[in-house]
Amino acid sequence: MSAEKREQISPTPGISEEASRNTLALNPLVGIQGQDLVESAGILFKAVVNEPKVATEQWLSFLGELGSIVAGKSERTPKAGDRRFSDPTWKESALHSGLLRAYLAWGDAVNGFVDKTSLSQIDKARAHLITEILVDAVAPTNAILTNPAAVRKFVDTGGQSLLHGLKNYLDDLARNGGMPSMVDQTAFEVGKNLATTPGAVIFRNDLLELIQYAPTTEKVWKRPLVVTPPQINKYYALDLSPDKSMVRFLLESGIQTFCVSWRNPTAANRDWGLDTYVAALDGAVDAAREVTGCDDISMMGSCSGGITATAYLATLGSAAELKIRNMVLAVCLLDPNTAEESAFGCLMTPETMRAAKESSRLRGIVDGHDLARMFAWMRPNDLIWNYWVNNYLLGNQPPAFDILYWNADTTRLPARLHRDYLDLYFTNPFVSAGKLTLSGKTIDMSKVKADSYVIAGVTDHITPWKGVHRTAQIMGDATTFVLSNSGHLQSLLNPPTNPKASFMIGPVNPAGPDAFLATAEKRKGSWWLDWRDWLHPRSGEEVSAPASLGSERHPVLGPAPGTYVFD
Repeated sequence: MSAEKREQISPTPGISEEASRNTLALNPLVGIQGQDLVESAGILFKAVVNEPKVATEQWLSFLGELGSIVAGKSERTPKAGDRRFSDPTWKESALHSGLLRAYLAWGDAVNGFVDKTSLSQIDKARAHLITEILVDAVAPTNAILTNPAAVRKFVDTGGQSLLHGLKNYLDDLARNGGMPSMVDQTAFEVGKNLATTPGAVIFRNDLLELIQYAPTTEKVWKRPLVVTPPQINKYYALDLSPDKSMVRFLLESGIQTFCVSWRNPTAANRDWGLDTYVAALDGAVDAAREVTGCDDISMMGSCSGGITATAYLATLGSAAELKIRNMVLAVCLLDPNTAEESAFGCLMTPETMRAAKESSRLRGIVDGHDLARMFAWMRPNDLIWNYWVNNYLLGNQPPAFDILYWNADTTRLPARLHRDYLDLYFTNPFVSAGKLTLSGKTIDMSKVKADSYVIAGVTDHITPWKGVHRTAQIMGDATTFVLSNSGHLQSLLNPPTNPKASFMIGPVNPAGPDAFLATAEKRKGSWWLDWRDWLHPRSGEEVSAPASLGSERHPVLGPAPGTYVFD
């Protein structure tokens, strides 16, 4: 392969690592639609029309700053960590440094206009969302003539980079709805180089398959762990490549590990609601109990899967210990009122929730790809323009990165489950007892008794960590709370081999998240090791590992990763 070809195929250095911190990890609680962004743009437009004095003052201020830039008196610089302007040309070239400062000045003027208007706080937040999208879109790095790296690549390749970029653009136009591809999907195949940990499906119903993984140690802890993933993403985020597989880590720690793989619903399944999923999960738990010969289990739920797992736990009420002894919740919001701090909190209004429910009712489903496109516009620099530059202006292939492949492998939600999730905003049943009834059982978290371990990510923009601390408070005063030094998905994919890992840990603080920060212990390394040490004494006695998977009552139905993951 020629050097030119290798350059064309290889993505921009660092794009994979950067991208892994900004995966979507879709949260079905959010009902945002394109119309919400249009309405936010309308708020901004009306402010310009209704407050011309403020708009004029900002425009004159911008013109004055342009004069300072031309005179060489401006000291404007990009924010620390803004990788868009890392090319040395932005500092060394007077033309490019002037263009950069003018762009930064214009962005400050636009955002400053919103701050100085008389809009309400919620309308200012929605207007800022639009100005940030607009300002990010017109960055000089997004055009080939004003991106020095793109110009240099064009010259070095004799124009081939532009041809490759055009081909990538046409491919995305035909296959990806016009959005820049985040990952080279030809590099991965589930069951071949992803989700390869040996195991078998030992239980299946209409909604899920339960995978039992083959033990890797001679002795195992008797009490199994059942993992409940979110319904909007596929389960194998916890079993990507072997070096970052949480499933393999658990097996090496002697934990008998089972994982739910949800079925990808169609419009024909529009009536599957939270109660349907809870009932299906109960069947999986009973299968894990029977196969291991253990009366109860430990359960782990992440993101919306944590909501489902907690709802199931709560339906067991004071009898929960008969089936679930320990509960682990990762990046999960049980109090939806704390979601206002998320990247899309300003779009969460009763009106947008009602519109989202009506939209999914008419279609019968919520399509994960549609959600992904909307979520991308919440962080356009990381999830759109990053790939626009790499794929189109530089003519590179998108990165071949397992996390990004999983991120693009979205699923659908049935309309009733989506409605039930959105209704949590209004009923808040995990905080207010008696507001939710599932299968004839009323949810009351005060009756739930289980040892709990709750994990959050300090830079998580999907489930903000302070909201996850509230989840820990709901689970009870004895809950252990862990704050990982990363974002939504990366806080979970945190193997002991990660040299950058660190976390804060301590009992949940009834005084709130800031009080937790003041008293928590900071540790270097991965929280997985502490979690392992937490699980072991709560997992019963050590017994000989089973010689085979399944049981007479629950025979092996097929090898992992099962069949539902391919729907």
